[in-house]
Parts: sequence; structure tokens; C-alpha cells
Amino acid sequence: MLGNFTYSNPTRLHFGSEALKELASELSHFGPTVLLTYGGGSIKRNGIYDDVVAVLKACGKTIVELPGVMPNPTVDKLNEGAAIARENNVDLILAVGGGSTIDYAKAVSVATWYDGNAWETFWKQQQTPAPDAKIIPVGSVLTMVGTGSEMNGGSVITNHAEGLKIGKVFDERVMPRFAILNPTYTFSLPHYQMVAGFFDIMSHLMEQYFSNDDDNTSDYIAEGLMRSLVAASKQAIVDPHNYEARSNIMWTATWALNTLTKCGKTQDWMVHMIGQAIGAITDATHGMTLAAVSLPYYRFVCQFGTAKFARFATAVWNIPAEGKTNEQLAEEGINALEDWMNTIGVVTHSRELGLTEELIPAVADATIIFPAGYHTLNREEVVNILRESL
Repeated sequence: MLGNFTYSNPTRLHFGSEALKELASELSHFGPTVLLTYGGGSIKRNGIYDDVVAVLKACGKTIVELPGVMPNPTVDKLNEGAAIARENNVDLILAVGGGSTIDYAKAVSVATWYDGNAWETFWKQQQTPAPDAKIIPVGSVLTMVGTGSEMNGGSVITNHAEGLKIGKVFDERVMPRFAILNPTYTFSLPHYQMVAGFFDIMSHLMEQYFSNDDDNTSDYIAEGLMRSLVAASKQAIVDPHNYEARSNIMWTATWALNTLTKCGKTQDWMVHMIGQAIGAITDATHGMTLAAVSLPYYRFVCQFGTAKFARFATAVWNIPAEGKTNEQLAEEGINALEDWMNTIGVVTHSRELGLTEELIPAVADATIIFPAGYHTLNREEVVNILRESL
């Protein structure tokens, strides 16, 4: 492994069908007022809300509710949440939901007591909260897998007025103190959201995997996680209540983006940058925007990292290498990725998400370009990838 890195992850995970039993012990570490935030109300229909509230009440907590977190949390919603948290002087933000809800909770945690424009400072300028900043602790009860937000410092916020969707990776002060992971909580998720999450997991792994040429232990870990995801996802689309499959997917999602597989890696993240720009303009589901641009992106950049794409074909998709060039293997590996995407049923064309030729310039302008991976894109190349994605 090349390079230098520091690895630290303070999030404590409780995993399994009885994981919620550990919530009471976690709550004992925090003050009396809990900001309970969640999305559109599905947790009330499936009973998770009642279960969580029962624990909060049994622990004597004062509950301040903040519902209505949307799939792509907005600056306006962030400002609303920060005002509520500040007014009630909350001691803990408990996010019950998927990645968007947890991302949102982190955003509120840093914005509440910040004396300034949090969007401008932390997201647009990518600044880090001051060492003495007052940051509200966050905990989570996960109901949808994909983002890995339950065990990382990432928080993505959308500003529709500016046509921007930007992620900020905060330090470990903002990472959830604990996360409750019960695979059965994902059973009631609609198929579209379920498979969007599956691809989000795969994309996180590929964004880190497709960088560097050294023999890196992190790549072997990523390959194993990708194989596990492929196998379990095929089971889950046939039987969404298959506990073994859903538990493996939940565990894979967490490890895909809890900073482990990035160790010693330069990483890429351009699929996310282009996908998030599409989401900023169309408000489309995050995982689907990634799926829509991945194939044209990887078919373009594989020429700059052919050896790794050939390894992807053999190590992840079990494609025989004998008698084939790296170029042939790279092509077959991306074709195998496409076959899997079709099998689980994700979107493979951005026009299905509302992108049009006319919107491409605005999306390209909203795309943040990173000098990482195997090739640094220019704006013209971003435009070409977007056109290919249609």
C-alpha cells in the first residue's frame, strides 16, 4: 500500500434483528432533549416510529419532532431544522430513516450553533467547523441502506435556487455516535428505492476502487464487498424479505463508505459529482443518477486505467482471463456491470430521470471536477458523458 493515512471511526454499531434493544443504553449518554427527525412518514406506517418513541419515553426523554426530511435535503429544510434545534436546545439529534435523513441530521448538528451561513461556509467553501465549535451529537436508526451515512461524516445538501447539490465530509465530531442496524427495518422499502440503494453501494466501492495501480489491501476488501453485494442483491430482488440477503447488503453498505476501503487510495468520485449535479437540477433519486452516468463514464475512463478494469472483470465478475487482452477484459467487466444493473432493475439512461439535451449545460456547470482517479475530466468530457447517458 502506498501513501500515508490515519484511520479512525468512532461510530458504535448495533446490528441484528434485536438491535433496537441497545438504544436505551445509548440514550443514557446524552441529555434530556432529543430532536427526532425522519422523512415522509413511512416509519409511522411500518411501526418503527412507535418502537423508537416507546424507547425514548421509557428513558424519560423530551421529544422534539422534525419530520418531512426529503430524499434530497434542501438548504431551506436545513435552516428550519437548525432553528428548531436551537430553540429547543436539543442534546441529541436522532435520525430515523435512510441516508438523506442521517445526512440531514449531521447538517443540522453543525449548523445549529454556527454564527454564519452554514451552506456557504461548510458546503460551498468546504470549510471545517472550528475546533471549539458546538456540534450536537447525532445518532441513527437505519431504515434504508445505500449511503453508508450511518458510519461516516458525509452530508449532502441541495440548493435548488443555486442549482447545486454538494456533499461535505465532516470530521469524526459529526459522525454518528451510534447506529442501530436492524435488517428487518429495510423489508418494507419500495423496490425502486431498494435497488437505488444497491447501486449506491456499488458506486461507493467503485469510486474508491478505480484509483491507484499498487497492490493495495483496500482493493481486495472492496472486491469481496462487491461480490457479496452482487450475490445478495440477486436474492433480494426475488425475495425482499430474505433476511440473510438483506443483512449482508446492510453490512456491505456500511463498510462500503465508512472510510475503510479508501485507505491508501487516491479515489475518484466523478460519478458522484456528475450524478449529484443531475440530482440538483432534476431532484432525481440519488442512486439512480449514479446508475445513469456510470456506464458512459467508465467506458470512457477505462482507457486510462485498463489494468484495474481488467482486474475488476476477473476478481468481481469471474470472467476468465485466458487468451484475452486487458482491453478485452475491461470491456467485458463493464458489460458484466451493465448486465447486473439490468438484472436488479436500475435506471441506465438519464432521460428517465428528467435530463434533457437542453439541461446538459446547466448540469455540466454544476459538476464539481476532482483531479483524482485515472483521468481528470474537463467540461467538454463531462458534457459528452452526459449526452452518452441520455
